Amino acid sequence: MAKSTQHIDRIVETATDPAAAARSRLAASWRRSLQHHGLDPGQKGDVQRISAAALAERRRRAEAMMRVAMPRLDALYRLVGSSGCGVLLTDAEGVVLDLRAADGDADIFQAWGLAPGTDWSEASEGTNGIGTCIAEGRRVTIHRDEHFHARNIDMSCMDAPIFGPEGDLVGALDVSSARADQTEAFNRLIAAQVAQTARQIEVDQFRACFATARIIVADHEESDAAILLAVDQDDILRGATRGARRAFGLQAAGPVAAIPASDLFGREDGASGFEKAERAAVVRALARAHGNVSQAARSLGIGRATLYRRMKRLGIGETSA
Repeated sequence: MAKSTQHIDRIVETATDPAAAARSRLAASWRRSLQHHGLDPGQKGDVQRISAAALAERRRRAEAMMRVAMPRLDALYRLVGSSGCGVLLTDAEGVVLDLRAADGDADIFQAWGLAPGTDWSEASEGTNGIGTCIAEGRRVTIHRDEHFHARNIDMSCMDAPIFGPEGDLVGALDVSSARADQTEAFNRLIAAQVAQTARQIEVDQFRACFATARIIVADHEESDAAILLAVDQDDILRGATRGARRAFGLQAAGPVAAIPASDLFGREDGASGFEKAERAAVVRALARAHGNVSQAARSLGIGRATLYRRMKRLGIGETSA
């Protein structure tokens, strides 16, 4: 009881100090939980749950994400499940859609409220891995007494947001644990794997959404996000991941403007990675075709004239292969 009381007092004191919220993202989340959402850190009630019918509807709306996410959840669970962790997938509002946990831990996760149909939004549960990740649109780790509610301070939660093919936030990936011996250093290792898995889900969903397009992939030295563009047979931009939108100054979410991909490649703010990726793809196609431009163009799914224009722009001669 003393531990809970001490936690509640610390939350209230910090959350009511504007200067603390300005210095710390965690304190800012506590302040939102207390003052904006009107939550009580000493609340003892259970986590809110939606009905089975409402959960089925949310899963239906998230079907595209869930279809590509399931194998990734399984793989992540194989890495962390033996240490007593559970892997959860939520929608964009923080409602749990799916859970991976050992049979022996199922009752524990149910008792914590970490189960399909539970609402872990920040508006419902205050500062927590899922809700704060979604509220801030970034990867977070909420370790034990960083949680807002005193009843959640035995948990550690590592989360990463999942962004959809049009750049909008579509869900969150969470690994939660209540092991007493789980250290912050171990949490950092798990958090890195969670972020990587969330990125893989984004890539898989983007590729599935633009299955008939040519996908250009590049790295950006200032970003660890997935940077992919989808272009059609005429090299017109049809889609971009959130990372690509940031790298190329495109609108943050929604359908992209149908512009020539070359207009992006010519920009100074991020062209190098894409130009290298595009040049490598063209050179490989020419090499496989033994320098035959027509055959290389067919393998790339573009016209011969288009390939010639691209080769000229990239400084590739017919004998460069």
